[in-house]
Amino acid sequence: LRDLLADQLPPDAPLIFGIDATTFPRPNAECSPDRGLHYAPCRCDGDRKVVPGWEFQWVTGLEWGSSSWTLPVDARRIAAGSCPVISTADQIRDLAGRLGRQTSAERPAPLFVLDQGYGATALAHALGDLEVQTLVRIAGDRVYYDGRPGPRKPGPGRNGVHGQRFELAAKVNLRRPDQLLIVPDTTNYGRVEVRAWHHMHQKVQRAGYFARLGAELFARLPIIEGTVIEVRVERLPDGRSPHRTLWLWHSGPQAPDLDVCWRAYLRRFDMEHTFKLMKSHLGWTAARLRHPEQAVRWTWLLIAAYVQLRLARYLATDLRRPWERRPRPGKPLTPY
Repeated sequence: LRDLLADQLPPDAPLIFGIDATTFPRPNAECSPDRGLHYAPCRCDGDRKVVPGWEFQWVTGLEWGSSSWTLPVDARRIAAGSCPVISTADQIRDLAGRLGRQTSAERPAPLFVLDQGYGATALAHALGDLEVQTLVRIAGDRVYYDGRPGPRKPGPGRNGVHGQRFELAAKVNLRRPDQLLIVPDTTNYGRVEVRAWHHMHQKVQRAGYFARLGAELFARLPIIEGTVIEVRVERLPDGRSPHRTLWLWHSGPQAPDLDVCWRAYLRRFDMEHTFKLMKSHLGWTAARLRHPEQAVRWTWLLIAAYVQLRLARYLATDLRRPWERRPRPGKPLTPY
């Protein structure tokens, strides 16, 4: 597994994995067990964006640079009613155990990239004892606090545990960034500026994942520190001006490599190409299966087929018609 991924990465970059969920729709299978309502972006009956079916969460190895190839390494069906943070943490733990000593000593800890919708702080707490890095997109209206508390309060009462307030939506934040990376000229985004603030945390509530941390009513909830990363670009690939700032949350045993972080998050979108190939061309969701166990077996069969295609991508050349554009020399075939 390490060799299949390391060939497509710089020698000093961590192994990069993307995590995302997609739906196996079964709207007409009323007798199929354990169906739930899951997100489906192509629902064509009004404003609804959900469809009955099974939800599968995939973990795929990502490459460095522009590519539509990934390496699926795990796919699990998320049972209805399960805690998404615990399910994701278990999946990461199992993969880290499979990697074992495969990760080279020269490489940092493996990096797992997730999109907005995953509990970044809760996931960092669930993986606190594991040598992995997580990079999660966070909403632009979140509020964080400095890890250094303010001066001692006069009089009785407990001192505050939260430091200076840091609003992502604020036009001006008083705290200067701890790290700054400027890439002056990129092909698709022009000038890229990446800023990072270390030792930041949120105020967590005793709800959802954190409701499982004990029944004591007055027990103090943990403070989970990480790094808040801001990414600003000059333009989008289609030439438009960006209408919002990209915010990321990093947690791990070492400080983040900002150049790796912003590039790795862009590579997470390569998973969309894999989902499209699986559904449109390999027939993942075309199989009319009744039981979820059958869907799991069918998923792993297609993963095995996809890996065979990935291994053979350098063994064949593209046959273009005379009026079609010639492929770039040395560029492998796309999955399609």
